[in-house]
Amino acid sequence: MNSNSRKDIFYQVLYFLCIAVSFINNYELAFSVWIITVLLTLQRSYSVTFFKYIACFTAIVLIAFISGLFRDPNIYNAIRDLTYLLKPIVGIFAGYQLCKINPQKALKTLIYTGAIISLIHLIIIINTIVQFGTFDVNQIRMFSGYFSDYEVYILVILIYSKKFELKIERKRIIILLVLVGLSSFLYLARTNFIQFFILIIGMEGYYAITKKSIVALSTIVISLLFTYSAILYINPKRNGKGLETLLYKIKIAPIEPFKTRINKDDWKDFNDNYRSYENIIAVKQVSNKGLGAVLFGEGLGATLDLGREVWSNDGEFVRYIPIVHNGYMTVFLKSGVLGVFFLLLFIVILYRQQKSNDPLIKQINYLLIGTSIFLVLSNWVFLGLYLKLDNKSIIIGYLLALKYIIHKENLRRNNEQKNCLV
Repeated sequence: MNSNSRKDIFYQVLYFLCIAVSFINNYELAFSVWIITVLLTLQRSYSVTFFKYIACFTAIVLIAFISGLFRDPNIYNAIRDLTYLLKPIVGIFAGYQLCKINPQKALKTLIYTGAIISLIHLIIIINTIVQFGTFDVNQIRMFSGYFSDYEVYILVILIYSKKFELKIERKRIIILLVLVGLSSFLYLARTNFIQFFILIIGMEGYYAITKKSIVALSTIVISLLFTYSAILYINPKRNGKGLETLLYKIKIAPIEPFKTRINKDDWKDFNDNYRSYENIIAVKQVSNKGLGAVLFGEGLGATLDLGREVWSNDGEFVRYIPIVHNGYMTVFLKSGVLGVFFLLLFIVILYRQQKSNDPLIKQINYLLIGTSIFLVLSNWVFLGLYLKLDNKSIIIGYLLALKYIIHKENLRRNNEQKNCLV
């Protein structure tokens, strides 16, 4: 094995670690792995377009930092918040640099990383079922994971393998499709199902306003309304078993993040609509601190007072929390309306991908545009790129680098052809 092959394997393993570590509920470890990766893969040059994406998140960090200076925050809380707000920046850098270092095997690295993660997920599910002798959805998800954005991306790429020009034999593609598809489905996560359909619609190019896209989107919306009506008719119960648990969550999904009145003394109402409760408290708390807080936030170290103790995902009762489920509200708490503006600006920039005649760049554009649409929802219900377990920022950075590399290669070939003609 020559030195180049060893380097390729090293960076492929490093990429796998960056993705896999995000599935472990240890933010400090994940952030450390990402930072080390960035330092090990620093590049001599970056595209101007790349820094447009970074600039939006950098602005949010700077606003929160300056706002915090006027509010005397706890040092530990401020440092913790800084790492939270830096996460999308570090992730985009890591993905971008890893792709630029090993572009020849970029898509294969993406796919086989997803396949390994899917295999591990299925093994954990089987082990959970055997160990506890139950098919209870809540218990299986508790031990094997609640969602996986990454596997959904890989599933979509595999479905459109021909358009992505994957140099993998058809039999292996089918095996990978079954493996990743089954694993993705067994998370039984509402958000992942929505993510899948949003990305698929994007891959069909339906987010560009045309007569064809309007007809297609209208058909999809009508189909979803009929499906939701059927779920309402079935009326799944809160404590149902198996798929009924998922159907109940789908039933309450349209109301859960947008409810404006919640009875916190009614445990069912409080638990089912907890995201809305966080949003209500965040708006009230920041608004009560004046116009400055509304515009620029409470800064690094700011916490949200829930007014009561709640059981956290870390297995402890907490009353003051540094982040909420809603990415817009988290940024609003730290950086105010101005910070939310930059978060939305990032989504707009991601949506407005420059058109290209190159078939592969076109598919990457579709995937990035679909990602921007999904981020509108993801930021509302799951913190978007700020979620501690999220790895979409690495995928975005990776795809941006791949686009840049293909574009530069096309320019080089065109210049060579022109020189030959001369």
